[in-house]
Amino acid sequence: MLDKLENVERRYTEIEQKLSDPAVLQKQKIYRELARQQAELVKLVETIRVYKKIIADAGSARQLLAEHVDAELKELAESELAELKEKQEQMEEELKILLIPKDPHDARNAIVEIRAGTGGDEAGLFAGDLFRMYQYYAEKNGWKIEIMSSNPQGIGGFREIIFSVAGDDVYGVMKYEAGVHRVQRVPSTEASGRIHTSAASVAVLPEAEEIDVVIDANDLRIDVYRSSGPGGQSVNTTDSAVRITHIPTGLVVTCQDEKSQHKNRAKALKVLRARLYEKALEEEQAKLTAERRSMVSTGDRSAKIRTYNFPQGRVTDHRIGLTLYRLEDTLQGDLTEFTEQLKLADRTEKLKYIE
Repeated sequence: MLDKLENVERRYTEIEQKLSDPAVLQKQKIYRELARQQAELVKLVETIRVYKKIIADAGSARQLLAEHVDAELKELAESELAELKEKQEQMEEELKILLIPKDPHDARNAIVEIRAGTGGDEAGLFAGDLFRMYQYYAEKNGWKIEIMSSNPQGIGGFREIIFSVAGDDVYGVMKYEAGVHRVQRVPSTEASGRIHTSAASVAVLPEAEEIDVVIDANDLRIDVYRSSGPGGQSVNTTDSAVRITHIPTGLVVTCQDEKSQHKNRAKALKVLRARLYEKALEEEQAKLTAERRSMVSTGDRSAKIRTYNFPQGRVTDHRIGLTLYRLEDTLQGDLTEFTEQLKLADRTEKLKYIE
Protein backbone atom coordinates (compact mmCIF):
# COMPACT_ATOMS: atom_id res chain seq x y z
CA MET A 1 0.00 0.00 0.00
CA LEU A 2 2.92 2.35 0.71
CA ASP A 3 3.88 2.34 -2.98
CA LYS A 4 0.33 3.38 -3.91
CA LEU A 5 0.45 6.20 -1.35
CA GLU A 6 3.77 7.46 -2.73
CA ASN A 7 2.32 7.46 -6.26
CA VAL A 8 -0.70 9.46 -5.11
CA GLU A 9 1.48 12.09 -3.41
CA ARG A 10 3.70 12.29 -6.48
CA ARG A 11 0.67 12.79 -8.73
CA TYR A 12 -0.73 15.47 -6.40
CA THR A 13 2.59 17.38 -6.49
CA GLU A 14 2.64 17.18 -10.31
CA ILE A 15 -0.90 18.61 -10.48
CA GLU A 16 0.04 21.47 -8.10
CA GLN A 17 3.01 22.34 -10.30
CA LYS A 18 0.92 22.29 -13.49
CA LEU A 19 -1.79 24.47 -11.93
CA SER A 20 0.84 27.12 -11.14
CA ASP A 21 2.10 27.09 -14.73
CA PRO A 22 0.96 30.30 -16.55
CA ALA A 23 0.60 28.35 -19.81
CA VAL A 24 -1.95 26.00 -18.20
CA LEU A 25 -3.89 28.95 -16.77
CA GLN A 26 -4.57 30.08 -20.34
CA LYS A 27 -6.16 26.73 -21.24
CA GLN A 28 -9.46 26.70 -19.36
CA LYS A 29 -10.47 23.14 -20.20
CA ILE A 30 -7.13 21.65 -19.07
CA TYR A 31 -7.08 23.87 -15.97
CA ARG A 32 -10.62 22.79 -14.95
CA GLU A 33 -9.74 19.11 -15.36
CA LEU A 34 -6.55 19.48 -13.28
CA ALA A 35 -8.45 21.41 -10.60
CA ARG A 36 -11.06 18.64 -10.50
CA GLN A 37 -8.34 15.99 -10.08
CA GLN A 38 -6.69 18.05 -7.34
CA ALA A 39 -9.99 18.42 -5.44
CA GLU A 40 -10.52 14.64 -5.62
CA LEU A 41 -7.06 13.96 -4.14
CA VAL A 42 -6.99 16.60 -1.37
CA LYS A 43 -8.53 14.47 1.40
CA LEU A 44 -6.50 11.40 0.44
CA VAL A 45 -3.21 13.34 0.42
CA GLU A 46 -3.97 14.99 3.78
CA THR A 47 -4.69 11.55 5.25
CA ILE A 48 -1.49 10.11 3.74
CA ARG A 49 0.57 12.86 5.38
CA VAL A 50 -1.00 12.24 8.79
CA TYR A 51 -0.40 8.50 8.34
CA LYS A 52 3.27 9.04 7.45
CA LYS A 53 3.75 11.25 10.50
CA ILE A 54 2.29 8.51 12.73
CA ILE A 55 4.76 6.01 11.21
CA ALA A 56 7.63 8.44 11.81
CA ASP A 57 6.53 9.06 15.42
CA ALA A 58 6.29 5.30 16.01
CA GLY A 59 9.84 4.92 14.68
CA SER A 60 11.06 7.57 17.12
CA ALA A 61 9.33 5.81 20.01
CA ARG A 62 10.97 2.49 19.08
CA GLN A 63 14.36 4.16 18.86
CA LEU A 64 13.79 5.65 22.33
CA LEU A 65 13.00 2.19 23.67
CA ALA A 66 16.16 0.77 22.16
CA GLU A 67 18.46 3.51 23.46
CA HIS A 68 17.19 4.00 27.04
CA VAL A 69 16.82 1.66 29.99
CA ASP A 70 15.25 4.27 32.30
CA ALA A 71 12.05 2.59 33.56
CA GLU A 72 9.87 5.69 33.54
CA LEU A 73 11.00 6.79 30.06
CA LYS A 74 10.57 3.24 28.77
CA GLU A 75 7.01 3.11 30.13
CA LEU A 76 6.15 6.42 28.41
CA ALA A 77 7.60 5.20 25.11
CA GLU A 78 5.68 1.91 25.30
CA SER A 79 2.44 3.75 26.07
CA GLU A 80 3.00 6.14 23.15
CA LEU A 81 3.87 3.24 20.84
CA ALA A 82 0.66 1.37 21.72
CA GLU A 83 -1.40 4.52 21.06
CA LEU A 84 0.36 5.14 17.74
CA LYS A 85 -0.16 1.54 16.66
CA GLU A 86 -3.90 1.87 17.23
CA LYS A 87 -3.99 5.15 15.29
CA GLN A 88 -1.97 3.60 12.46
CA GLU A 89 -4.44 0.72 12.11
CA GLN A 90 -7.36 3.16 12.03
CA MET A 91 -5.63 5.29 9.41
CA GLU A 92 -4.88 2.22 7.26
CA GLU A 93 -8.59 1.33 7.17
CA GLU A 94 -9.47 4.91 6.25
CA LEU A 95 -6.84 4.94 3.52
CA LYS A 96 -8.15 1.69 2.04
CA ILE A 97 -11.55 3.33 1.61
CA LEU A 98 -10.04 6.50 0.14
CA LEU A 99 -7.92 4.42 -2.26
CA ILE A 100 -10.96 2.75 -3.83
CA PRO A 101 -10.86 3.92 -7.46
CA LYS A 102 -13.64 6.38 -8.21
CA ASP A 103 -15.79 5.69 -11.22
CA PRO A 104 -14.71 8.45 -13.62
CA HIS A 105 -18.28 8.66 -14.89
CA ASP A 106 -19.91 9.33 -11.50
CA ALA A 107 -19.73 13.11 -11.89
CA ARG A 108 -21.52 13.02 -15.25
CA ASN A 109 -25.15 13.73 -16.03
CA ALA A 110 -27.28 10.69 -16.90
CA ILE A 111 -29.71 9.50 -19.55
CA VAL A 112 -32.44 7.37 -17.97
CA GLU A 113 -34.68 5.03 -20.00
CA ILE A 114 -37.79 3.47 -18.45
CA ARG A 115 -39.70 0.80 -20.39
CA ALA A 116 -42.88 -1.00 -19.40
CA GLY A 117 -42.35 -4.74 -19.17
CA THR A 118 -44.74 -7.57 -18.40
CA GLY A 119 -48.15 -6.58 -17.14
CA GLY A 120 -49.87 -4.65 -19.96
CA ASP A 121 -51.46 -1.33 -19.00
CA GLU A 122 -50.53 -1.85 -15.36
CA ALA A 123 -46.83 -2.06 -16.35
CA GLY A 124 -47.20 1.23 -18.24
CA LEU A 125 -48.78 2.89 -15.20
CA PHE A 126 -45.90 1.61 -13.06
CA ALA A 127 -43.38 3.05 -15.56
CA GLY A 128 -45.15 6.38 -15.04
CA ASP A 129 -44.89 5.95 -11.24
CA LEU A 130 -41.14 5.36 -11.53
CA PHE A 131 -40.68 8.42 -13.73
CA ARG A 132 -42.53 10.61 -11.23
CA MET A 133 -40.49 9.06 -8.39
CA TYR A 134 -37.30 10.13 -10.16
CA GLN A 135 -38.77 13.58 -10.81
CA TYR A 136 -39.34 14.04 -7.07
CA TYR A 137 -35.89 12.64 -6.28
CA ALA A 138 -34.26 15.01 -8.78
CA GLU A 139 -36.11 17.94 -7.25
CA LYS A 140 -34.88 17.00 -3.75
CA ASN A 141 -31.29 16.90 -5.06
CA GLY A 142 -31.52 20.12 -7.05
CA TRP A 143 -31.17 18.27 -10.35
CA LYS A 144 -32.86 19.19 -13.62
CA ILE A 145 -34.87 16.69 -15.71
CA GLU A 146 -35.54 17.03 -19.44
CA ILE A 147 -37.69 14.56 -21.36
CA MET A 148 -35.86 13.36 -24.46
CA SER A 149 -38.48 10.98 -25.85
CA SER A 150 -41.73 9.44 -24.63
CA ASN A 151 -44.42 7.02 -25.69
CA PRO A 152 -47.33 7.85 -23.37
CA GLN A 153 -50.11 5.41 -22.65
CA GLY A 154 -52.83 8.00 -22.29
CA ILE A 155 -53.86 6.93 -18.78
CA GLY A 156 -50.93 8.37 -16.87
CA GLY A 157 -48.42 5.73 -17.88
CA PHE A 158 -45.72 5.21 -20.48
CA ARG A 159 -44.74 2.36 -22.73
CA GLU A 160 -41.35 4.07 -22.78
CA ILE A 161 -39.89 7.34 -21.54
CA ILE A 162 -36.32 8.60 -21.92
CA PHE A 163 -35.06 11.63 -20.04
CA SER A 164 -31.83 13.34 -19.07
CA VAL A 165 -30.92 14.25 -15.50
CA ALA A 166 -28.43 17.09 -15.01
CA GLY A 167 -26.72 18.10 -11.77
CA ASP A 168 -23.92 17.21 -9.36
CA ASP A 169 -22.78 13.55 -9.37
CA VAL A 170 -26.00 12.38 -11.03
CA TYR A 171 -24.70 9.21 -12.65
CA GLY A 172 -22.87 8.19 -9.46
CA VAL A 173 -26.25 8.04 -7.70
CA MET A 174 -28.67 7.10 -10.46
CA LYS A 175 -26.60 4.12 -11.72
CA TYR A 176 -27.92 2.08 -8.77
CA GLU A 177 -31.45 2.36 -10.23
CA ALA A 178 -30.60 0.30 -13.32
CA GLY A 179 -32.39 -3.04 -13.58
CA VAL A 180 -35.88 -4.50 -13.39
CA HIS A 181 -38.32 -2.91 -10.93
CA ARG A 182 -41.35 -5.00 -9.97
CA VAL A 183 -44.71 -3.84 -8.58
CA GLN A 184 -47.34 -5.89 -6.74
CA ARG A 185 -50.75 -4.25 -6.37
CA VAL A 186 -54.45 -4.51 -7.17
CA PRO A 187 -55.22 -2.66 -10.44
CA SER A 188 -58.15 -0.25 -10.37
CA THR A 189 -59.83 -2.39 -13.05
CA GLU A 190 -59.56 -5.59 -10.98
CA ALA A 191 -63.04 -6.25 -9.55
CA SER A 192 -62.06 -9.34 -7.56
CA GLY A 193 -59.27 -7.60 -5.66
CA ARG A 194 -56.59 -9.94 -7.00
CA ILE A 195 -52.99 -8.72 -6.72
CA HIS A 196 -51.18 -8.37 -10.05
CA THR A 197 -47.42 -8.37 -10.57
CA SER A 198 -46.00 -6.07 -13.25
CA ALA A 199 -42.54 -4.87 -14.14
CA ALA A 200 -40.62 -2.05 -15.77
CA SER A 201 -36.95 -1.92 -16.72
CA VAL A 202 -34.71 1.04 -16.02
CA ALA A 203 -31.48 1.74 -17.91
CA VAL A 204 -29.11 4.46 -16.70
CA LEU A 205 -26.42 5.70 -19.09
CA PRO A 206 -23.66 8.24 -18.41
CA GLU A 207 -24.20 11.23 -20.66
CA ALA A 208 -21.55 11.32 -23.37
CA GLU A 209 -19.83 14.40 -24.74
CA GLU A 210 -19.11 14.79 -28.42
CA ILE A 211 -15.42 14.17 -27.74
CA ASP A 212 -16.28 10.83 -26.07
CA VAL A 213 -18.10 9.42 -29.09
CA VAL A 214 -17.38 10.64 -32.59
CA ILE A 215 -20.32 9.77 -34.84
CA ASP A 216 -19.68 9.65 -38.57
CA ALA A 217 -22.61 11.22 -40.42
CA ASN A 218 -22.17 8.55 -43.12
CA ASP A 219 -23.03 5.89 -40.49
CA LEU A 220 -26.47 7.40 -39.87
CA ARG A 221 -29.79 6.92 -41.61
CA ILE A 222 -32.16 9.71 -40.60
CA ASP A 223 -35.89 9.39 -41.31
CA VAL A 224 -38.46 12.10 -40.62
CA TYR A 225 -42.17 11.52 -40.24
CA ARG A 226 -45.29 12.99 -38.68
CA SER A 227 -45.61 12.68 -34.95
CA SER A 228 -48.39 10.63 -33.42
CA GLY A 229 -50.08 11.11 -30.08
CA PRO A 230 -50.53 14.20 -27.89
CA GLY A 231 -48.21 17.13 -28.31
CA GLY A 232 -50.01 20.28 -29.38
CA GLN A 233 -52.01 21.55 -32.35
CA SER A 234 -49.22 21.45 -34.93
CA VAL A 235 -47.51 18.26 -33.81
CA ASN A 236 -49.33 16.03 -36.29
CA THR A 237 -49.26 18.41 -39.26
CA THR A 238 -45.51 18.58 -39.97
CA ASP A 239 -42.74 16.01 -40.45
CA SER A 240 -41.10 16.88 -37.13
CA ALA A 241 -40.54 13.38 -35.69
CA VAL A 242 -37.04 11.94 -36.20
CA ARG A 243 -35.79 8.37 -36.32
CA ILE A 244 -32.00 7.88 -36.38
CA THR A 245 -30.48 4.51 -37.20
CA HIS A 246 -26.80 3.91 -36.47
CA ILE A 247 -26.00 1.52 -39.31
CA PRO A 248 -22.84 -0.18 -37.90
CA THR A 249 -24.55 -1.19 -34.64
CA GLY A 250 -28.22 -1.25 -35.64
CA LEU A 251 -29.13 1.07 -32.74
CA VAL A 252 -32.33 3.04 -33.40
CA VAL A 253 -33.44 6.19 -31.57
CA THR A 254 -36.69 8.04 -32.20
CA CYS A 255 -37.81 11.41 -30.89
CA GLN A 256 -41.10 13.20 -31.54
CA ASP A 257 -41.78 15.20 -28.37
CA GLU A 258 -40.68 18.56 -29.80
CA LYS A 259 -42.51 20.47 -32.56
CA SER A 260 -39.16 21.29 -34.14
CA GLN A 261 -37.47 18.64 -36.29
CA HIS A 262 -34.13 20.25 -35.41
CA LYS A 263 -34.73 19.85 -31.65
CA ASN A 264 -35.94 16.26 -32.05
CA ARG A 265 -32.84 15.44 -34.07
CA ALA A 266 -30.54 17.00 -31.44
CA LYS A 267 -32.22 15.04 -28.63
CA ALA A 268 -32.12 11.78 -30.59
CA LEU A 269 -28.39 12.24 -31.27
CA LYS A 270 -27.79 12.88 -27.57
CA VAL A 271 -29.49 9.59 -26.65
CA LEU A 272 -27.68 7.73 -29.45
CA ARG A 273 -24.33 9.10 -28.27
CA ALA A 274 -25.06 7.90 -24.70
CA ARG A 275 -26.03 4.42 -25.93
CA LEU A 276 -22.89 4.10 -28.07
CA TYR A 277 -20.78 5.27 -25.13
CA GLU A 278 -22.44 2.73 -22.82
CA LYS A 279 -21.82 0.00 -25.40
CA ALA A 280 -18.11 0.86 -25.44
CA LEU A 281 -18.02 0.87 -21.63
CA GLU A 282 -19.75 -2.53 -21.47
CA GLU A 283 -17.17 -4.00 -23.83
CA GLU A 284 -14.40 -2.57 -21.64
CA GLN A 285 -16.10 -3.91 -18.48
CA ALA A 286 -16.38 -7.37 -20.03
CA LYS A 287 -12.59 -7.56 -20.10
CA LEU A 288 -12.49 -7.51 -16.29
CA THR A 289 -12.65 -10.83 -14.49
CA ALA A 290 -16.12 -11.73 -13.24
CA GLU A 291 -15.12 -11.79 -9.58
CA ARG A 292 -13.91 -8.18 -9.70
CA ARG A 293 -17.27 -6.85 -10.85
CA SER A 294 -19.51 -5.67 -8.03
CA MET A 295 -23.01 -7.13 -8.18
CA VAL A 296 -24.36 -3.85 -6.88
CA SER A 297 -23.17 -1.60 -9.67
CA THR A 298 -23.14 -3.70 -12.84
CA GLY A 299 -26.49 -2.23 -13.91
CA ASP A 300 -27.68 -5.53 -15.40
CA ARG A 301 -30.99 -4.66 -17.06
CA SER A 302 -32.28 -8.23 -16.71
CA ALA A 303 -31.70 -8.41 -12.96
CA LYS A 304 -34.70 -7.89 -10.65
CA ILE A 305 -33.44 -5.24 -8.27
CA ARG A 306 -36.45 -3.92 -6.36
CA THR A 307 -40.06 -4.83 -5.52
CA TYR A 308 -42.76 -2.31 -4.60
CA ASN A 309 -45.53 -4.13 -2.69
CA PHE A 310 -48.64 -1.95 -2.29
CA PRO A 311 -50.79 -4.25 -0.08
CA GLN A 312 -47.98 -4.42 2.52
CA GLY A 313 -46.71 -0.87 1.94
CA ARG A 314 -43.14 -2.10 1.56
CA VAL A 315 -40.22 -1.69 -0.80
CA THR A 316 -37.49 -4.36 -0.97
CA ASP A 317 -34.12 -3.98 -2.64
CA HIS A 318 -33.07 -7.54 -3.48
CA ARG A 319 -29.38 -6.73 -4.04
CA ILE A 320 -28.75 -5.79 -0.42
CA GLY A 321 -31.78 -7.41 1.26
CA LEU A 322 -33.10 -4.06 2.52
CA THR A 323 -36.85 -3.76 3.15
CA LEU A 324 -38.48 -0.46 4.13
CA TYR A 325 -42.16 -0.10 5.02
CA ARG A 326 -42.29 3.37 3.51
CA LEU A 327 -43.76 2.78 0.08
CA GLU A 328 -45.47 6.16 -0.29
CA ASP A 329 -42.38 8.05 0.85
CA THR A 330 -40.27 6.09 -1.63
CA LEU A 331 -42.61 6.91 -4.51
CA GLN A 332 -42.42 10.55 -3.45
CA GLY A 333 -38.68 10.45 -4.13
CA ASP A 334 -37.27 9.41 -0.75
CA LEU A 335 -34.54 7.11 -2.08
CA THR A 336 -31.72 8.26 0.20
CA GLU A 337 -31.54 5.19 2.46
CA PHE A 338 -31.51 2.81 -0.50
CA THR A 339 -28.81 4.86 -2.23
CA GLU A 340 -26.59 5.11 0.85
CA GLN A 341 -26.86 1.38 1.61
CA LEU A 342 -26.12 0.49 -2.03
CA LYS A 343 -23.06 2.75 -2.03
CA LEU A 344 -21.87 1.10 1.19
CA ALA A 345 -22.33 -2.41 -0.25
CA ASP A 346 -20.50 -1.38 -3.41
CA ARG A 347 -17.63 0.08 -1.39
CA THR A 348 -17.41 -3.03 0.81
CA GLU A 349 -17.19 -5.21 -2.29
CA LYS A 350 -14.43 -3.07 -3.81
CA LEU A 351 -12.46 -3.06 -0.54
CA LYS A 352 -11.73 -6.74 -1.11
CA TYR A 353 -9.36 -5.75 -3.90
CA ILE A 354 -7.43 -3.06 -2.03
CA GLU A 355 -4.20 -4.45 -0.57
